[in-house]
Amino acid sequence: MASPERFSNLPEYAFPRLRKLLAGISPGGDPVVMTIGEPRHAFPSWVPEVLAGSVHELAKYPPNDGTPELLGAISGWLGRRYRLDLGPDRITVLNGTREGLFNAALALCPLGNAGGRPAMLIPNPFYQVYAVAAAAAGAEAVFVNATAETGDLPDFAALTRDVLDRTAIAWLCSPANPQGAVADETYLQRLIGLAEVHDFLIFADECYSEIWRDAPPPGALAVAEAMGLGHRVLMFNSLSKRSNLPGARSGFVAGSAEAIRAIRVLRHYAGAPLPLPMQRISERAWAEEAHVEANRALYQEKYAIADRILGNVPGYRPPEGGFFLWLPVPEGGGEAAARRLWAEAGVQVLPGAYLAREVDGVNPGENFIRVALVAPAAETEAGLTRLRDCLYGREG
Repeated sequence: MASPERFSNLPEYAFPRLRKLLAGISPGGDPVVMTIGEPRHAFPSWVPEVLAGSVHELAKYPPNDGTPELLGAISGWLGRRYRLDLGPDRITVLNGTREGLFNAALALCPLGNAGGRPAMLIPNPFYQVYAVAAAAAGAEAVFVNATAETGDLPDFAALTRDVLDRTAIAWLCSPANPQGAVADETYLQRLIGLAEVHDFLIFADECYSEIWRDAPPPGALAVAEAMGLGHRVLMFNSLSKRSNLPGARSGFVAGSAEAIRAIRVLRHYAGAPLPLPMQRISERAWAEEAHVEANRALYQEKYAIADRILGNVPGYRPPEGGFFLWLPVPEGGGEAAARRLWAEAGVQVLPGAYLAREVDGVNPGENFIRVALVAPAAETEAGLTRLRDCLYGREG
């Protein structure tokens, strides 16, 4: 049986593609894997205790929208972090933000009509679920390059009026994956104003919001609420990066009561509820900041390591947030650099082209690699030093 046509043009996912690229190559040193954005810092020490105390609740069906305690903990965090005052009808729990981003697109993207096929605006490079969600919803994926020339954020306002008028959803990740750029308040105000003029929603993927260099990134929903346009933004976040709990698959989406109601309707039929022990862990994680501050300090230490080792590399741009480096590579492109790094230095990175799509004959990730700063500081320093010496020379 043939694959559904709407998914026929999807490229192979990044990590199977990387395995094929490096197949048969022996690492040229003790392996240092800097590919996947899987946090390797310790999760909070109290997690096993909470898990053991709630394991009996695996015998119960979990509430699909979240326990009252978890919704309250998330609401409390939104109030402390962004000064938002959101009731439980404006928040719903997700089984990780990837699931939520996908299902929210299905729930909220309109079908095509006389105005034409709906469009979804996607930063390029991007988190790959955005494109899959567009395909599943029957929307046109419009890839908007986010490069050094645009501050590593998409310039949605540069699109034609025809495209903007057909737009149903614009996706934005801040801090950006993979570039680490942060959308400031002015950028967000302009985007929200554009959404109001052209009647579209903004899906703000803010899962890296608590990992930053100098100052906490502003939240798109908070900016929209201050403008009286909170109905234009859906904010997504999770405990994966903030609390080093990627395996808990615990996230949430917040927005208008109308949008959350539509998302809940779909999730009641097709969503995967978060198991109750994971909800109990999440209740405490959103209510506590000490472990988040300690986690952030570890990343700030690694920002300093990266700056010291790579600061003289032409085109190096220190990330403002998140835990990735987006590094330009010498001639030959990201795939050649990834193969060379593995063969000569034992360092594994992800070719940037695997995170982007070709627009007008150019893939904006072609001449980049993505490097994850998730390992402990000593391993990160060793990996970045070998990377620099291999690709750029010892002087950087």
